[in-house]
Amino acid sequence: MKSITTDVLIVGGAGSGLSLAIFLNRLGISSWLVERHPTTSPAPKAHYYNQRTMEILREEGLAERIYALGTPAENMARVGWYTSLGGDDELDRKTIYLMDAFGGFSLAEAYERDSPCRSANYPQLRLEPLLLEHARTSSFASVNYHHELESFVQDEDGVTANILDRDTQTHYEVRAKYLIGADGGRKIGPALGIEMDGIPRLFDMVTVHFAAGLSQYLDDDSPMIRWFLSPDKGGSWGSGVMVALGPERYDRFSEEWLFHFAFQPDDPAQFDVESVVPRLRELLKLPELMPRIIRMNDWKVQGVLARRYREGRVFLVGDAAHRHPPTTGLGLNSAIQDTHNLAWKLAAVLKGQAAPGLLDSYEAERRPVGTRNVQWALLTFQNHLVIDAGIGLIPGAPVEVNREAFRLLFSDSPAGATRRQRLHEVIQSQRTEFQAHDIEIGFAYEGSPAIIADGTPAPVKSPMGDEHIPVTRPGHRLPHAWVTRSGGTISTLDLVGRGRFVLLTSSRSLVWQKAAKTVADVTVDVVAIGAGLDCEDPSGRWAAIRGTAPDGAILVRPDGHVGWRAEDSDHSSELEGAVRRILALAS
Repeated sequence: MKSITTDVLIVGGAGSGLSLAIFLNRLGISSWLVERHPTTSPAPKAHYYNQRTMEILREEGLAERIYALGTPAENMARVGWYTSLGGDDELDRKTIYLMDAFGGFSLAEAYERDSPCRSANYPQLRLEPLLLEHARTSSFASVNYHHELESFVQDEDGVTANILDRDTQTHYEVRAKYLIGADGGRKIGPALGIEMDGIPRLFDMVTVHFAAGLSQYLDDDSPMIRWFLSPDKGGSWGSGVMVALGPERYDRFSEEWLFHFAFQPDDPAQFDVESVVPRLRELLKLPELMPRIIRMNDWKVQGVLARRYREGRVFLVGDAAHRHPPTTGLGLNSAIQDTHNLAWKLAAVLKGQAAPGLLDSYEAERRPVGTRNVQWALLTFQNHLVIDAGIGLIPGAPVEVNREAFRLLFSDSPAGATRRQRLHEVIQSQRTEFQAHDIEIGFAYEGSPAIIADGTPAPVKSPMGDEHIPVTRPGHRLPHAWVTRSGGTISTLDLVGRGRFVLLTSSRSLVWQKAAKTVADVTVDVVAIGAGLDCEDPSGRWAAIRGTAPDGAILVRPDGHVGWRAEDSDHSSELEGAVRRILALAS
């Protein structure tokens, strides 16, 4: 039997597996990826990538391609709620509400202040081929589709896996130092006996990917997501939600569309191509619509979390570790952020720069974020029912009762004005989904062995997840500020990452340069930001948020999170100990 040796065996070739292979390649770590399907997934699945994910992909040189290929910023600036696209009833073709979203319009200043990247919208069915193309140009990544993991065993030195090449029906063996389950929870987690806690089946969902010309029914290109609320269908999840899928245009002239609608788990309806076309026509009120169904799939809306993310030399990432409702778009974003967190730690251990104990911090950091994200997605999914109530929809009520609620909402009367104001106040609570700025970039790693807390209090968090307060407190992502270097403008995030520890200071002191040189086996780059230093701070933004005296320092880990900071240079002798502690090395 053929035998392959690699640093890391990755099981699963979707977004999390491919991103991990890419991140490990940059760090010089070999990986062998196997995916049981012959190609990347043709299902639309995820499509929204938040600012933190785009910052990570920007580091790999992928962000600009996604922006160029995906939805223009002006076409993902809002979300909208509507009664229907067509129809000639008194309640048809009505706009119920428009909300600024994803950094659009009123949100632009805050989103642009806090990140060098905007959010992006690009279907996962097209993102995965882009990631695959990138991975296959890598020196250290081997990507193998139509290869299936059949079994694995681990010992104190590594993992041995039995792989089936489904094209040739032959088996081979892979010996790796570590195995990563990026298989959506299909095999690795169950094989290890790792249970998933939470809500395994909240709703059943049908996703339809279809081609059709809808431009004549649309007059506003700013909404990325269009929700349909029909008085005849009983509210949000019964009526459905639609997103443009391009591939050439992401506006009213989009060639393809995604449409989700939900049904109860005990609903006897079975959906196939024959039954879904009439359902689409009915929901959109377009009886003459002739959609070409490209693909459809049904799936369970879940909110579940793995009890643990690691078993020995095996780690779980992405959907193998957490599965969320689609609202707030936290699924693939969390998955890519999982792999970004894990990649540098695997590299440091495999290169002998860190002790294996560093890997304990993966679960300590990412599982609390996974817990929060699952809970947040459940909240925002369920909150759509609150919007229904804000309109006046009553579940189970006669259709005419719900129709009267809509008539009053649109009426030119004192009652109508009151109902529209009520809806405005209620629907603003859905900013937890569409304006979740702090949820997306403000997560922090508390209580991690790879973070050295400094005793300062955490910033006060907005209960709605919308307002972000940038801080350099240990555990938090390094804040973004525009600085200048050699005449060009760059982000503070451009100064860190790429497998390096970076020490940021704002003085000319040579103390930190000297301290950085004493850190054995690990390079710590020192960058000074301020007038006449390595980088200039013309706006004063960095000085306002750096959180230390000018001669203090901020140690940033390779993943862009602050690992340690010192108020002033009197603490320079502590730098080496801080790096060693982060890397789980003996003092």
